[in-house]
Amino acid sequence: MKIYTKKGDKGTTGLFGGSRVDKDDVRVECMGTLDEANSTIGLLRVKLGVEHEWQANLHKVQKDLMDMMSHLARPSDAKKENKNPMPVDGAEFCENWIDVLEAGMSSPSDYFLLPGGNEVSALCHVARTQMRRGERRLVSLMKTDEVHEAIPAYINRLSDLFFTLARGEMDKAGVAEEKWQLFLYKRFKTAE
Repeated sequence: MKIYTKKGDKGTTGLFGGSRVDKDDVRVECMGTLDEANSTIGLLRVKLGVEHEWQANLHKVQKDLMDMMSHLARPSDAKKENKNPMPVDGAEFCENWIDVLEAGMSSPSDYFLLPGGNEVSALCHVARTQMRRGERRLVSLMKTDEVHEAIPAYINRLSDLFFTLARGEMDKAGVAEEKWQLFLYKRFKTAE
């Protein structure tokens, strides 16, 4: 089977179940953005090296993203069933990993940060921002079709996770965070 089908030459693409939509359809935009984030995670994994302690968890995230994209590719009215697993534990998985990372850091997460620090931290921030863009596209898709509740929860937590991974990398490397402002809820709490 050849990789090229020529079916998309006029600006449409196929969805799970056989229907076709324009390549700038909100569903395709959402999946494409999550695919970008997944590619960035792949680059991050290469940068980390095969023995890095994050490899297994990042591999799980990449596989879960592929499964979620397959479910997003299936409109709710499609007759064909999607047999790929739904990662219903994704948000909890992220929360647990975030808790472990934060417990090992020398300072709490109280500030908005300027992205950067070192190359690994910066890649984590790129993945974080791509997740947020994917989440915005996902919200647009949710206004037009049903989406399993596990997907938006997982995508939301993934951006939190990549923020924490960026901080964890900087903490481990002894690189100072470039702080911008206290988180809004912290500013109000401090003013009380």
